[in-house]
Amino acid sequence: MNSLTNAFENQYQPQYQQPNTLALAASNREMEEVKGAIFMARQFPRNVFQAEQRILDACKRPALAQTAVYQYPRGGTKVSGPSIRLAEVIAQNWGNIDFGIKELEQREGESVVMAYAWDLETNTRQTKVFTVKHSYKAKGNIKKLDDPRDIYEKVANDGARRLRSCILAVIPGDIIESAVKQCEETLRGNSKGPLKDRISNALKAFKENYKVTQEMIENRFGYNADAFTEVDYLDLIKIFNSLKDGMSKVEDWFDKNTVKKSSSGLSEAFNHSENAEERSEKPAVKEEENDGNTIFDFEPSELPQ
Repeated sequence: MNSLTNAFENQYQPQYQQPNTLALAASNREMEEVKGAIFMARQFPRNVFQAEQRILDACKRPALAQTAVYQYPRGGTKVSGPSIRLAEVIAQNWGNIDFGIKELEQREGESVVMAYAWDLETNTRQTKVFTVKHSYKAKGNIKKLDDPRDIYEKVANDGARRLRSCILAVIPGDIIESAVKQCEETLRGNSKGPLKDRISNALKAFKENYKVTQEMIENRFGYNADAFTEVDYLDLIKIFNSLKDGMSKVEDWFDKNTVKKSSSGLSEAFNHSENAEERSEKPAVKEEENDGNTIFDFEPSELPQ
């Protein structure tokens, strides 16, 4: 009996221990990778001046400068800052930084995700653990995500903002401010084509991607697009980047009823002048004829139920 029991245990013991062995091996491998990264960072520390110059040189590229800064409204003012794209470029050129997004757990209808940035030289680390719902809101309705690819993209999009925050927290603020300033100078000095054509392309991009019309943009700025300056063009780029990165929504910037309001305003002005002429010609009456039907001017509280 004992021999059969021992044989049974010996046969199935490796299967029971296999998951624990694999997990232990993965943990040890990850630990060794971390130790190796820290060792290399200490052996080859960054040159701060060279790293800053590399960052500024990268910010001189127009393609990066166009997506480097976002902007969104808050409390009646405009808040702007470096986008996730600029944060990634800064981290890459600053050097000796480990950063990324990890999905810790995927449960029914949600994922637990961690965004982190770790300066291996100074041992400064920022970590944010958050939950991402496998759903999104569209036209007032909640739509659940079932496709693994849609879930992956949702996790990546939500994680990008936390990753940006982590990266900016471990890099000196003056380096970030210098990078943003250089990107703005790049946009001012290396813009290709006339300003009118660039503004026209921006208006077209807003309409195609977010259904924002020219009237809505003009209502936002307070004057016609023909009067837009280089500063206004930069503001348009920042707003577009903010919408693209998910930092804000269309409703935060533009009034979707702009066209309706302007058209109704013209109608009211026209009707007001027309009614004034009629009142000057004949005394005011409480009812008027319209194709043989009588229309009464009811007050809202007097409308029949």
